[in-house]
Amino acid sequence: MKLLIAFLAGLLMSVGMAISKMIDPQKVLAFLDLSGDWDPSLALVMAGALAVYSVGYRLFIHKPAPLFDKQFYLPSARYIDKPLLIGAAVFGLGWGMVGYCPGPAISALSSGSSGTLGFVLAMIAGWFVARKLKVS
Repeated sequence: MKLLIAFLAGLLMSVGMAISKMIDPQKVLAFLDLSGDWDPSLALVMAGALAVYSVGYRLFIHKPAPLFDKQFYLPSARYIDKPLLIGAAVFGLGWGMVGYCPGPAISALSSGSSGTLGFVLAMIAGWFVARKLKVS
């Protein structure tokens, strides 16, 4: 059941990203281009997602456990460290260079674009390299 719920949540997120065009790198790059032809529409998508998450978090965080698991898995780190800063920088560079971040890139694989496939393969390779280096 846990796997089915995870699949359905991922599917819902993917459909939402496709409808909002977050899987279109040109749309994302237009959102990031504050000094050029800026497209603020993705800010509304992000604000909507944040509003839904905030309400859900407040409704369920006081429960002893989620419905389909034995515990909540929340971040334990309470400080900004080197791996967080490096990860944020690499994420931002990748997002700004090609217009993809991990979730939308995986959702966009269905487009069949070789550029999207190349990005996802590079992202996976980056995960393996980061684990081998154990940046800390």
